[in-house]
Amino acid sequence: MNNITIGLDIAKSTFHLVQMDKNGKLLKRKQLARKKVADYFANLAPCIVVMEACGSTHYWTRVLIRCGHVVKAIAPQFVTPYRKGNKNDYNDAEAIAEASQRKNMRFVPLKSLEQQDIQMVHRVRERLMKNRTALSNQIRGLLAEYGLVIPKGVHHLKSQLPAFIEAADNELSVNARRYFNGLYEELNKLEQEIKVVDKEILSICNQHNICKQLSTMNGIGPINATALYAGIGDGKDFNSGRHLSAWLGLVPRQHSTGGKANLMGISKRGNTYLRTQLINGARSALRHCDNKTDRVSLWAKAMKGRSSFNNATVALANKMARMAWAMLHHQENYKFSNTQK
Repeated sequence: MNNITIGLDIAKSTFHLVQMDKNGKLLKRKQLARKKVADYFANLAPCIVVMEACGSTHYWTRVLIRCGHVVKAIAPQFVTPYRKGNKNDYNDAEAIAEASQRKNMRFVPLKSLEQQDIQMVHRVRERLMKNRTALSNQIRGLLAEYGLVIPKGVHHLKSQLPAFIEAADNELSVNARRYFNGLYEELNKLEQEIKVVDKEILSICNQHNICKQLSTMNGIGPINATALYAGIGDGKDFNSGRHLSAWLGLVPRQHSTGGKANLMGISKRGNTYLRTQLINGARSALRHCDNKTDRVSLWAKAMKGRSSFNNATVALANKMARMAWAMLHHQENYKFSNTQK
């Protein structure tokens, strides 16, 4: 492999690239049509190709790896400081190449095709859940305008709405009952679609050893296990458990100066969906830790006693992320026997 680094600015139809040597000297600029990108890199000597992380990055990563190149991806916020002059495609490509040559630069973990498939299932489920929440809120809001109040929760809505539709002692007109009946059927359809996706996620979890290992931890079920696998794979892109928790945004933000450390709330960087699922899992584990005697549950119970429930939940999510990395790094299940009091 030569010492050439290529900064590739990918787009919908027209790609721009710059070639840079190991000393940062600009060697070449080139514009490529989308259909010519694969052929161009297939005929190029192996080198390092760097892109900004975006929607199609992982696809082009696989294409360029098959062409024999080493491929990396950088988060856009790390590229911006290296852009010189106005924003244009060539300046973006040059900034990508220059940023990648910094020794302390952090790169985005690249996903395999299998990881992208699992991530797609989670994205579909996320959309269905949001649609169900939006529909439930709309139904409750519309019912309130007729003087009918239903508590929060889909189970309350599904159990009480049919009775409101059938009751003759409320102010619902024939037309309103027809619409509410249609909304109820739409809600049931969403519920069935969510159940189908949940079954698929459970099947995926049972087929992968990594997911089955992660599922042995308290607070990690099929959804969290498959989301972790889709997001971090085998964890080899992270140097430590803290590196993973920082990537997930579960560590405190800092605003320190003059040698005085000032820690704030969590940074909320990185994968928002994965961080949310870990916090949901930690919340469930925290609610059921009182009767358990393993060291993590005892630690969580003590944390809940001296802090607020939400703070303890995030702290446990942080610890879960670190333990998940350790389990992947050592390729072992969660050790309940070694942590019991």
